[in-house]
Amino acid sequence: MNIFRQLTNLFYPDLCLCCGENLYGQEEYICTKCLCDIPKTNLHLQQDNLIEQRFWGKVPVEKATAFFFFGKGSRYQHLLHLLKYKGYCEIGTVLGQYAAAHLLENGTFQNIDVIVPVPLHPKKLRKRGYNQSEYIARGLSKVLNKPYDTAHLYRARENATQTKKSVFERYQNTLGIFDVHQPEDLTGKHILVVDDVLTTGSTLENCLNELLKIPHVRTSIFTLAVT
Repeated sequence: MNIFRQLTNLFYPDLCLCCGENLYGQEEYICTKCLCDIPKTNLHLQQDNLIEQRFWGKVPVEKATAFFFFGKGSRYQHLLHLLKYKGYCEIGTVLGQYAAAHLLENGTFQNIDVIVPVPLHPKKLRKRGYNQSEYIARGLSKVLNKPYDTAHLYRARENATQTKKSVFERYQNTLGIFDVHQPEDLTGKHILVVDDVLTTGSTLENCLNELLKIPHVRTSIFTLAVT
């Protein structure tokens, strides 16, 4: 930390966006205690885990996991809200890096070829200014040492918000909304598809269905949180 930042922090201290306590040393956005206290799922250690089961009979998935359990009203829900709606996009990078370090302990996702974030429609991207899933993918990419790609999978049409929709309505709402540019570039790849929160899985299911039209593609899933 340079002298200017030290002086700035003396009068305007950086605070943890999760608990509000001061940040120290190399901490960014989230303090070490809050990172350690995240309710991790550890589902990457389980074969046929509850996330993988959600996609059984719908779409083939090699491996699926989420970093932590979503708790309504918790400080981590607040963190996701800041990430998704309040412009704190770097939270995604920090959490992506921390999650990747956790995954590396047993080599999870070391056999993937590329990381692909769930894309936003250009209209929503312009309004929000960033894609939170892309920042999560950046964090994963840095630690897993795998490339992330935003050039191929895209959202071909805008769909209504998923909030307050039933499981079937969410599925119907995401049908046919994704497409792939130059699919031949992804032929034979093992693709890790990344999103922020897994609820019903309808968005991810439709992402994977489009990617799996490419010859010899395999797909896996990572989300920061699961409900």
